Amino acid sequence: MVSIVRFLAILLPFTAFGTASASKITYNVVNFGAKADGITDSTKSFLSAWSSACASTQPATIYVPPGRYLLGSAQFWGQHCKNSAITMRIAGTLVAPSDYSVIGNNGNWLAFESVNGLSIYGGILDGRGTGLWACKASGKSCPSGATTLAFYNSRNIVVSGLTSLNSQMFHMGCTNAKLQGLKILASASSPNTDGIHLQLSSGVSILNSHIATGDDCVSIGPGNSNLWIENVACGPGHGISIGSLGWDMQEPGVQNVTVKSVTFKGTQNGVRIKTWARASSAYVKGILFQHLVMVNVQNPVIIDQNYCPNSGNCPTQVSGVKISDVTYQNIHGTSATQVAVKFDCSKQYPCSGIRLEDVNLTYKTQPAVASCLNAGGTTSGLVAPT
Repeated sequence: MVSIVRFLAILLPFTAFGTASASKITYNVVNFGAKADGITDSTKSFLSAWSSACASTQPATIYVPPGRYLLGSAQFWGQHCKNSAITMRIAGTLVAPSDYSVIGNNGNWLAFESVNGLSIYGGILDGRGTGLWACKASGKSCPSGATTLAFYNSRNIVVSGLTSLNSQMFHMGCTNAKLQGLKILASASSPNTDGIHLQLSSGVSILNSHIATGDDCVSIGPGNSNLWIENVACGPGHGISIGSLGWDMQEPGVQNVTVKSVTFKGTQNGVRIKTWARASSAYVKGILFQHLVMVNVQNPVIIDQNYCPNSGNCPTQVSGVKISDVTYQNIHGTSATQVAVKFDCSKQYPCSGIRLEDVNLTYKTQPAVASCLNAGGTTSGLVAPT
């Protein structure tokens, strides 16, 4: 994404397809033909176990014993499930195909669609993304890459104690979910390997996790609301970002987001809001960044409304995204650059309601500085740089 020992229980293998205990029935993927050798394709076995659990009228558990299980792209559909209490307990490792092209153009490796009431505990997902990263670094024509684990049109999702390694692209995308005790790891140089990407989501919480990738630890795209991120260790990576927003003219905004008790270590950014310099109906409002520690972060606090990651083809308009009611509270630590606080806001729609409360950021032996353009707000308590 905390260690595999965090998942709630280790179950013994079962000798039948399904073993009932009280009101719960358990399906062992091995009994559906899955092989724990890391070589045999077990995709159909996992899908068969899912179909059985989905068809059960009782709460059902899918159990993955220790070992390595090779899976190709798999989509788990939930719209016809007869129960809303399916649990996956993973004691082993799921591995993607070694040939990155097998899943590289499919968008997702493992995807859940229209699922209600799914809980995933433990396990390791190994996306084997290093080959695709090398392809991209060489400048060759390569697949865009697959997100390791994605949830669409789903609700009441819990993911706990899961480890995601070396995803080809994003590690996890989800809606309406509680994500806790996760470990997400990829090389600092890996491209587009966002730890958790959220879009068109509400009611997502990310808790007690460690995220170290080559891109954003958490990226918050358009249409998100009521998000809670707390007790996360971020780094290396690009920090926690709202955006980019404003690529489309008609685009939903982001509101009511709390980022609390997060440590950023050696990241490109700390907390960032980024929008394209073009007309848009999007907005950002009701954001709280609280109790944050920065350790040698290049841009600890940044709003960039002229976002353009590449040197060419940058929009030349002004951002239409309205940013308001953003609070930075109790943020301290060290900046890797002299500009520790940067607000580069829209000329047409200046940032408003920006509040700095007890912000103390330093730069080596020199005073850190703040850069503010088209931003209005207040300060209170100790604020450095001013």
